[in-house]
Amino acid sequence: MAVLAHSEAVDIAGHLKAIALPAHEDLREPENGLVMVRGRIGGDGAPFNLGEATVSRAAVRLSTGEVGFGYTLGRDRHKAKLIALCDAMVQSDEFVAAVEAEVIAPLREAMIEKRSRKAAEAAATRVDFYTMVRGEG
Repeated sequence: MAVLAHSEAVDIAGHLKAIALPAHEDLREPENGLVMVRGRIGGDGAPFNLGEATVSRAAVRLSTGEVGFGYTLGRDRHKAKLIALCDAMVQSDEFVAAVEAEVIAPLREAMIEKRSRKAAEAAATRVDFYTMVRGEG
C-alpha cells in the first residue's frame, strides 16, 4: 500500500489499464477530510497534537465480495479510489498476480529509482568538514 500511496494517480491509472477491471461498487464515495497529526519529542515523550493534515479516503467492494480501502494525504479523491480498488483486487485470488505484476512492481521500481536518483543528487553536494588538531600543548 505504501507504493500506491507514494505514486501519482495518473501512474496508478495508467498501469491499471493493463488489467480488465472487475465490476465494483463504491461503499464510501471518495471524500476529503482532516486528520490530527500527533507527535512525540524524541520518539518516546508525551504525545502532543502537531496539527491537521488533509486526507482523501474511499472504499469499494468488488462484485465477488472483496472490500478495499484507500487513504492518501492530500485532496486527490481519484487516487484514493484507485488505491481502494487495488486493495480489493489484491485480496482476490483472481487478480492478485496481475495487480502485483502490472501495477505494484512497476510503481515500486519507479519509486526506488527516483529515491536512488535523489540520494545521488544529494550525495553530490555533500561537504565533509575536518577538524585538525593543533600541535600546541
